Amino acid sequence: MIVKVCGMREPANILAVEQQVAPDCMGFIFYPKSKRYVRSVPAYMPASCDRVGVFVNAEPNDILERVCDYGLHAIQLHGEESPEFIAELRRRLPDRMVVIKALSTEADTSASLDARLEPYFPWVDFFLFDTPTDAYGGSGQQFDWSDLETYHGPVPFLLSGGIGPDSIEALRAFRHPRWVGIDLNSRFESAPAVKDVPALQSFVQQFRTLFKGNSI
Repeated sequence: MIVKVCGMREPANILAVEQQVAPDCMGFIFYPKSKRYVRSVPAYMPASCDRVGVFVNAEPNDILERVCDYGLHAIQLHGEESPEFIAELRRRLPDRMVVIKALSTEADTSASLDARLEPYFPWVDFFLFDTPTDAYGGSGQQFDWSDLETYHGPVPFLLSGGIGPDSIEALRAFRHPRWVGIDLNSRFESAPAVKDVPALQSFVQQFRTLFKGNSI
């Protein structure tokens, strides 16, 4: 299972999480309205895990610039990016760049989740299912994971939204053939963009006793 720790920014905290938690990837948020917004390249960037840039309705040139400046291995699109936008963006990205599309399961009930997501299938490597919020993530609230029972598409997904220190039993009980990892953020923070390293380390150790770790 992939472990992604998102909302990183502070150099010392990045290093501590990398050394003591050893996530498979770290997320850096390039959305100016976020409390975890990364304005400039931190003095230390992780060397032993994948770097994921999180964007919300960003312009392609901005995404491409951050990919280069931050040495990103993956991008996460957390806004209203259309399949057509992603298809065109992929043509400009490095060949090995991973694309994650973040979505909520809240949708028009007249259409199945599969029907809603099918246009994305050819263009994304992973989905990330998150709790609906006007702030584009970071709500600290968990959505109803049973909503994902209606997803039967081929694209694997990460589970996000309100996963915290008390979520181990819920994760133990969760089952889905396309589930490949988790995204951890606000419920492991002592302040925005500052992770509580001991709490995160303890949780990830427990999680990895249940699921084998891997990477994007």
